[in-house]
Amino acid sequence: MRLRLFIMSLLIGFASLGYAEGYKIGISIPSFARDTILLGHRFNANFIPKDTAILDSRGNGVFLGPEDLPHGMYLVYMPDKSFFDLLIGDDQFFSFENDSSDYVANMSISDSEENEAFYSYQLFLAENRNKAISLQEGMTNAKSPSDSIAMRKELDELNTNVQSRIGVLLEENADNFFGVFLLALQEVKVPNPPLDEAGKPIDPSWQYKYYRIHYFDNFDISDVRLLRTPFYEQKVMTYIEKVAIQHPDSLILECDMLMEASRSDPALFRYMLITLFNHFAQSQIMGMDKVYIHIAEKYYIPEADWSDAEFITKLEERVKTSKPTLIGTEATDIQLVKIDADHFIHSAENEDLKKNPYVGEFFQLYDIKTKFIILYFWEADCGHCKTATPILYEVYGRLKDKGVEVIAVSTLGGEEGKVKWVDYINENGFYDWINAWNPYDFTYKNIYDIPSTPQLFVIDENRKIVAKRISPEQAESIIESLLKNESN
Repeated sequence: MRLRLFIMSLLIGFASLGYAEGYKIGISIPSFARDTILLGHRFNANFIPKDTAILDSRGNGVFLGPEDLPHGMYLVYMPDKSFFDLLIGDDQFFSFENDSSDYVANMSISDSEENEAFYSYQLFLAENRNKAISLQEGMTNAKSPSDSIAMRKELDELNTNVQSRIGVLLEENADNFFGVFLLALQEVKVPNPPLDEAGKPIDPSWQYKYYRIHYFDNFDISDVRLLRTPFYEQKVMTYIEKVAIQHPDSLILECDMLMEASRSDPALFRYMLITLFNHFAQSQIMGMDKVYIHIAEKYYIPEADWSDAEFITKLEERVKTSKPTLIGTEATDIQLVKIDADHFIHSAENEDLKKNPYVGEFFQLYDIKTKFIILYFWEADCGHCKTATPILYEVYGRLKDKGVEVIAVSTLGGEEGKVKWVDYINENGFYDWINAWNPYDFTYKNIYDIPSTPQLFVIDENRKIVAKRISPEQAESIIESLLKNESN
């Protein structure tokens, strides 16, 4: 009891200090008398606690502190896990009364115009939402087409009135956080496309282009206050995943735009960098590692001063090993040893010949002149390779007359590795493609970043990597598509 009284006396004492800066938010929630409640801001789907208050026997208390709260959307969180929102902006000296039976309807705000506007808006939306639901149900159950048309007209008028009211609120609150918050919730209105003389769109993709260009018109991505709302990340990631052109080079430009906009605030910059970095690091889409490497090299390595040195060192190594195999990069020429079909066949009954690593003919990757090369790294005792290799051989059979060559590189070394390789080739009769290895030099594993097998790269006639780390079936589909594009 003494401890509770001591804490209450501290709160009363603090309340009498009258901070020139900081915050003081008076509380009255009778339904939670003598309970402890929390104040914290939203951070996407998370809740970041910033203060606590112990309510007295009448449910009164105060959130109080000597430093300003970061601006954003906050939650007042109750012991029963219920909560309601507050907007914290420039004015951080206000009070509220509320009741748990209906936090929106029962909210009473004093000395905070933006929170008064915020709750007035919520009540307005709830009222019109109920009207809209009633009209939609009426349209579904309409007894005649005329009744349905009349209710549709009424619903359209209702939507127009809602948008008109939002417009008024935006004008009235242009200078506070509620205005910024409300504007950020408004979707961009896309106009009808320009038409030709026949009344058809001049550019079928005009509306998409307009939407992409104007996507952030109402949403200031440089405003750190919006980071403390539930929808900032959804807005950004929807743009990255669904609105932006899904090509690595285009996404690099979009990421640069987002990163530069986030420099307005250190916390926002850190959030943006971590979010984009992790998103592209985890992407399973071929080619998106180019975006990941770009973000790592341009932003994370030089500017993520919160990250530990060991991670940065590993990331630098990751960048170094990944860059030579990025899609669109010129494939690095490597030296390999080609083993002819005769050697495999003659080695079947000759153990000395089968073990002998000093056979074959040296050649360079660039020596192979053809429209496409499938560069395939594999091992005879690898389970996944045993599944993929026969499929690739069938694919090769369908593509070899279309200017496609397969270089199947066995990555096993030594006598034991060669024995396994020879036995597997003979057992399956895979003699037609180029069977190769290099038992003397394994630097190709570092050049092509081969931590495991199988690994497959598609290289075009200009020696550019056009696909990588895909299945044989995907390689066939990509090559057929490229060949079709060439013929059109």
